[in-house]
Amino acid sequence: MTSSRRRIRIGPGALVAAAFVGPGTVTTCSLAGARAGEALLWALTFSVIATLVLQEMSLRLGVIGGRGLAEALREGFRSPILGRSAGFLVLIAVTFGCAAYETGNLLGAALGLETVFPIARRLLVLIIGVVAALILLKGSYRVLESILVGTVIVMSLAFITTLLITGIDVIATLRGALLPSLNGGGDIFLVIALIGTTVVPYNLFLHAAAVQERFRGAADLKPARLDAGVSIILGGLISGAIVLTAAGAFHEPGGSAAAITGAGDMAGQLEPLLGKAATVFFSIGLLAAGISSGITAPMAAAYATGGILGWEPGLGGKRQRAVALAVVVTGVIFGSLGVQPLQAIMLAQAANGLLLPVVAVFLLWAANNAGLLGTYVNRPLTNIVGGAVVLVAAGLGGWALLKVIRTLLGLA
Repeated sequence: MTSSRRRIRIGPGALVAAAFVGPGTVTTCSLAGARAGEALLWALTFSVIATLVLQEMSLRLGVIGGRGLAEALREGFRSPILGRSAGFLVLIAVTFGCAAYETGNLLGAALGLETVFPIARRLLVLIIGVVAALILLKGSYRVLESILVGTVIVMSLAFITTLLITGIDVIATLRGALLPSLNGGGDIFLVIALIGTTVVPYNLFLHAAAVQERFRGAADLKPARLDAGVSIILGGLISGAIVLTAAGAFHEPGGSAAAITGAGDMAGQLEPLLGKAATVFFSIGLLAAGISSGITAPMAAAYATGGILGWEPGLGGKRQRAVALAVVVTGVIFGSLGVQPLQAIMLAQAANGLLLPVVAVFLLWAANNAGLLGTYVNRPLTNIVGGAVVLVAAGLGGWALLKVIRTLLGLA
């Protein structure tokens, strides 16, 4: 094996981190810190562990099996009808999730931009959508990767440096990170949103397909895991830093998120580091995060659709690009309807949290299929943790749904 082959190659994992460190993460984590202080950090702890476990299964499909999750679903069932049915079920879920996520991404990017430039939000959404579309049409994985890696690094430096300057309550942070609490059930939707903004279902499709651009075969499994682990943990640290900086800036006894109504308010988290420049920097960061996530959502939809329908791999084909552009156009349309950005972003994260158990079940099945992975199928511990992720996510989703039903019936 050559030295260049042994070199650590950071890349595909950064796609995963950049996808969940978007406007949804910034907004959701800011609201969580403002409303509950450190109390909901446990949801991030769970989410990062879940992401590490599920994305490892996903990358293993790509590195060892040479398949994306969509292709594994299409090929792995003995019955072609059952395989196509499962594939289309997941495809519908992922397409819906990507469209919702894209709307939140474009609105989040516009939210950042309108704080600096007094331009109509609908026009900003259109401009940002065109930028994302042009980047996607470029079709170069290396270009996309460089943009996304840069975004993650900039966001991490800003929030983590701010946290180091302001300091943290170590005891409260450890308690919040390790002891689950739902504050009497009042924060259930915020918990689901925190999970949905970190354990992004479409990332499971994106990673398995994108990892094949860099890694292939058993010899590359270790560096691929290292790439994913470093990137995901960094993304988790960024998310935690956002929660803690928001807690320090906004949280008061009793907890309230009323102080946050837009990007200008959220920028207050960075004032200890940047002073008056915080609003401009935060707005640029939110814009960059929106564009980076606005690229990965269409990419994932294209990979998933191509895999389910048996198209040629990669993003170079006209059909894949058409799917990616359709997701961007859908995001632009819904983002131009006048919905409030914060509400749209939170809804997209919650929707992802509800879709997670569906996609995770199929991933668990694929990762245990010896016909796809041979001796590299899941170990018992991986299945236990993966099963626990599915049960917890499904339980939280069911609890949230029951809460909605009780509210509609006047029983809450």
